[in-house]
Amino acid sequence: MSHHQKLRQTIKDWMLPIAMAGGVVFYKWMGHLTFLSPYLIFCMLTVTYCRIEPRDFKIGKFQWVLLAAQMAFAALAYFALRPFGATVASGVFLCVFVPTATAAPVITGMLGGSITRVATYSLLCNIVVACAGPVVLAAMGVHPDMTFLESFRMICSSVMPLLIMPIITALILRYTFRKVHDWLASSQSISFYMWAVALFIVVGASVSFIINNVKVERMSEIAALVAGSLVVCLLQFYMGRKVGGRFNDKVSGGQSLGQKNTVLAIWLALAYLDPITSIAPAAYVAWHNIVNSWQILHHHHQP
Repeated sequence: MSHHQKLRQTIKDWMLPIAMAGGVVFYKWMGHLTFLSPYLIFCMLTVTYCRIEPRDFKIGKFQWVLLAAQMAFAALAYFALRPFGATVASGVFLCVFVPTATAAPVITGMLGGSITRVATYSLLCNIVVACAGPVVLAAMGVHPDMTFLESFRMICSSVMPLLIMPIITALILRYTFRKVHDWLASSQSISFYMWAVALFIVVGASVSFIINNVKVERMSEIAALVAGSLVVCLLQFYMGRKVGGRFNDKVSGGQSLGQKNTVLAIWLALAYLDPITSIAPAAYVAWHNIVNSWQILHHHHQP
């Protein structure tokens, strides 16, 4: 490996911790950048879906078992924590319910797992969340001044295009601008770096929100949200690896369930729930990226 390649690999290994630390340090300026989050989500998903060949898009038992485990665990987490308050329950619920991270296929490839399996699961999961998300969030009573249908319509108009349009965009590029499509398909690291930028922004936005809005009397809720997100993060990586082990692919299973689209989760929390619920997915950013950083370092230093 050349010096240039080693340097590039080292930067990749430490990109996620650097992005998180940068968000904490420069949190005061994040208010000017948060508008970029939906656009970054859209671009990351589009790049990821350009990687999937339509003939490879085969939803099999691997994906259905993972999806069933994810949705069952999301419901269990919500109803188990509901007695402790709607804020804690909905915050931890989001950490389980949201789809797989757009950079998950990239991380999976770096760890030796199946990129196609994870990208296919990400696509399936995004479609399910796009359809079910507005119903679930509206049912949580996010806007007391709105009826269920009004709330559903408002959430639907934002969430569904954000998650479905990248699929359509990738297909349009495939059949009309094939060179652009193929370049994006072969440049998946773009998604990783966009994710690092998104991470920088959402961590900074969350730190800014906590410092400017959180009151002392809500510290117990904050502690519960942070602790809850850690528990479900570790459990999802564990469950994913267990399911993946049944299909001889622990890495893909673990990344599919454990690595979450926290940019989307934080955006949903700030837009449609009590903003303090965003602390759970913000903490999840740290937890799943600590796990990912450890996995990447461990994998690259294996003999």
